[in-house]
Amino acid sequence: MSNATVERSIQADDSERQWSTIQRVVLPSLDQLDTVPLYMDTGSATGVQLSTMNGDAKTAAAAPAYSAPSKEAHAEDFLSRQSTSVRAGERVSFGTYFNAFPASYWRRWTNLDTIRLSVRTSGTGAVSVYKSNARGALQHVETQRVNSPATSTFELSLKPFGDGGWYWFDLVAGSEPLILEKAEWQAPGEPVTPGSVTLEITTLNKTSFCINNLRILGDHPEALAYVKEVLIVDQGTEKVAEAEGFPEVEAMLGGKLRIINQANLGGSGGFARGMYEAVESGSDYVLLLDDDVVMEPESISRLLMFADRCKTPTIVGGHMFDLYNRTVLHTFGETVNPYRFQPDQPHAEMTLGHDFVRSNLRHTSWMHRRVDVDYNGWWMCLIPTKVIRDIGLSLPVFIKWDDAEYGLRAKSAGYPTVSMPGSAVWHVSWIDKDDLVGWQAYFHTRNRMIAALIHSPYEHGGRVVRETGYMDLKHLISMQYFTAQGRVMALRDLLRGPEHLHDLLPTKLPEIKALTKKFTDSQVLPEPEAFPAPVMHKPPRRGQGFAAPSYASLIPWAAKTVVKQLTKKVPATSLEHPQAYIAHQDNKWWRMSQYDSAVVSNAEGTGASWYKRDPKQLRILLAEAVQLNAEILKNWQKLSDQYREALPEITSFEAWKKTFAEHSEESK
Repeated sequence: MSNATVERSIQADDSERQWSTIQRVVLPSLDQLDTVPLYMDTGSATGVQLSTMNGDAKTAAAAPAYSAPSKEAHAEDFLSRQSTSVRAGERVSFGTYFNAFPASYWRRWTNLDTIRLSVRTSGTGAVSVYKSNARGALQHVETQRVNSPATSTFELSLKPFGDGGWYWFDLVAGSEPLILEKAEWQAPGEPVTPGSVTLEITTLNKTSFCINNLRILGDHPEALAYVKEVLIVDQGTEKVAEAEGFPEVEAMLGGKLRIINQANLGGSGGFARGMYEAVESGSDYVLLLDDDVVMEPESISRLLMFADRCKTPTIVGGHMFDLYNRTVLHTFGETVNPYRFQPDQPHAEMTLGHDFVRSNLRHTSWMHRRVDVDYNGWWMCLIPTKVIRDIGLSLPVFIKWDDAEYGLRAKSAGYPTVSMPGSAVWHVSWIDKDDLVGWQAYFHTRNRMIAALIHSPYEHGGRVVRETGYMDLKHLISMQYFTAQGRVMALRDLLRGPEHLHDLLPTKLPEIKALTKKFTDSQVLPEPEAFPAPVMHKPPRRGQGFAAPSYASLIPWAAKTVVKQLTKKVPATSLEHPQAYIAHQDNKWWRMSQYDSAVVSNAEGTGASWYKRDPKQLRILLAEAVQLNAEILKNWQKLSDQYREALPEITSFEAWKKTFAEHSEESK
């Protein structure tokens, strides 16, 4: 048989081979043009340039160059969500967050070994395909010249992507504009029958966000194609069903919307209800969404297409961008440090708060390495109902650590979690929040300790108890007595045992907030004029301000500070006037410990509180914190056994069903 005959035979076989879409190339809507760098890149950077010298490679990879777009995007060039025009003589790249293909994730977690890129264009120019490796180094794959109209296809192997890497393509226009009509990444074989999804939003008085997301779903019927039900668990007093615009969006969803009204059981109570209802309705997946997000609707099908093809049932989550600075990515993957039992980044070179305007995907080396995670935040997380039936629902912990604990629990049962690039929401960033201070301190402290008791592989939980004691002390010498009180309450409730967690869901937050009347550091006033003018009779030595103690001197410094705060009388003037106004970013424990009185602004910038040193409160709270931490440390193994044994019961359908029945209103 001649070579020509063989070639024709291969082409015929390929033309008869069936392919199904697993990821579409999409573009931003015209009211979201500030997000263009996430979809289409006009920058000149072509990739991370790595030195051929071994000693310089790591340095080059760790220092991506600035790569701002070289050309402005024009609204008139965006023809639809899938179509755009490339101006004559110009080049655009789809090597971007939302449109590059995360090959290493498909290689690792699915059985695919080949994919196909199909690009339909009109006009003259070229389609060039590129790939990267785990180090971020770019490699040209193939270029095809196109004439109007044309469909260019590229069959691409996934075998080289064991540790990382992406595929993408560029378009280069000739002497006239080149129109991208449609582009898709495809998998071989007949389409997989997609699983059904219950999309659940837990909300507390975020009606405008909810209405907006319902409208986004209604405006993108393709996103609703696989959604069996849109479920809102409304735990607030400002009801979504009574909000302006609700009848309109309800009609847009074609009968798929259902609202459940229940008492405020926190995020864990709302999300557990979504899990429960998804299983009860027979859905294959539940997609959990926070209420204060704006979704990229294409993410729904991407999460589902990936989850349907995973080797084993897999939790698949989306990333989080900053709602108010939309090209900034805050999370690319999260793990739990097992010794400290704190959220951690999988790799040291990852950047929290990465801005794609400053460094595009092709020029960000760490983003090309595949990131394996312990959990995904429940701002957007797709969970197979098979996993829920096997390991249960969320811990009944109101807020904080519910998502991390669930990911760890699933992992120990053999169900991995994947944070999937190209799927994301825009979320109110935590950068301008400080939830370690105030009423949430209770839940941070207790829930972290519970998660560690269940999952820590270390004797006595590693550093967990020690770090809890350090944090107690820092808050106390910073005059944050309300926060310290909440932390003490958390340790008390932890020692009461897991059987009380469901009962505490609706009652603990009102109990904590009732204490704000007792502590001035928890009382926020909106205007600086609400406080007396600052008076500082004894300024810092030599006018140099306060400095953090060195590591070597930390223990004697802390001991001296505590003794001084316990024994030194608070001057009358400091009770009548603050000594200073302190901006939130300057609210450091070592600085605040040197004042007797100060007005401190909050993280949101909406007001300030008056911190006043109180030796009596310090003495009482410090003594109890030390005693409780010592008791937990001494009885760690006993407590660990207790919480581990209770886990199947407190996360069971029966336990949650009882809680829902006690705190639900009639379903709409």
